[in-house]
Amino acid sequence: MPPRHILAAVLVMTIWGMNFVVIDKGLAGVPPLLFVAIRFSVVLLALPFVPRPDLPWRHLALVGAFISVGQFGFLYSGLALGMPPGLASLVLQTQAVVTVVLAVLVLRERPTSPQVAGMALGVVGLVVVAVGRGGQVPVVGLVLTVLGAISWAIGNVKVRRLGIRSGLGVTVWSAAVVPLPMLALSLVVDGPSVVGHALTHLTLSNWLSTLYTAGLASIVGYTIWNTLLSQHSAASVAPWSLLVPPIGMLTAYVVDHEVPTVLAVVGGIVLVAGVALTTLGSRLRPRRSPAPPPVRSTPPVPAHQVIGSPD
Repeated sequence: MPPRHILAAVLVMTIWGMNFVVIDKGLAGVPPLLFVAIRFSVVLLALPFVPRPDLPWRHLALVGAFISVGQFGFLYSGLALGMPPGLASLVLQTQAVVTVVLAVLVLRERPTSPQVAGMALGVVGLVVVAVGRGGQVPVVGLVLTVLGAISWAIGNVKVRRLGIRSGLGVTVWSAAVVPLPMLALSLVVDGPSVVGHALTHLTLSNWLSTLYTAGLASIVGYTIWNTLLSQHSAASVAPWSLLVPPIGMLTAYVVDHEVPTVLAVVGGIVLVAGVALTTLGSRLRPRRSPAPPPVRSTPPVPAHQVIGSPD
């Protein structure tokens, strides 16, 4: 990748890494499911400017249900219940491990040995993070974040099965299935009075968070990401997502003074190592050296045909 594309990849990872703290700040005073509905309502403003992917609506709806409704519904709810944003940025990366597992089960893909080792490391790292999360991290918030990662992984497998290339187009058009279900769920879970009060008392922090998550994280981020994928192999682009957890945790430390426990840090390192092996595992398959060409036996030359031999 040329230097400008490397800088673009780092920019996207920075946007996505900081996104967790931005979401956490924006949730103040707004129910999480309602906040998801508001975010994707803003994403839909880009609909007239983005070509629709050549897919039936039912497929777009399924992608939106898992990648947007499921992932962000669980993630926002986990953050609202006290899941630290830095730790959330780390735990959500388990989607890479779950994606490979589901691809094996659903798509019959055969993982390489490094990918199997990476999945095992990822599971061990997640367990260590769960054990060493500290008293300030609620179990329910951690579980909801893991469920968000699983939902994202299911959506990834669906996208892979469909052979989708336009990440931006799918992101924008699949957002059409998000606002109404999220609003309806919020009305059921939180109640009409809470939803109505939140909608009529949106603060500057709520709007800035929404503009960041919808404009930068979704539209700008996926536009750059899709451009990189269109010009380089997925194996060259995908590993850059490993920058998201350290950027997310650094941002949480600077903004919220979020300091994870020692055991959570150790588990995080193991988890990121597992994700790295899982992501890069397809590039580590040992190549077979080409077989040497068969040795052809040369028939003996008759003595009378040998140069210089007597007739």
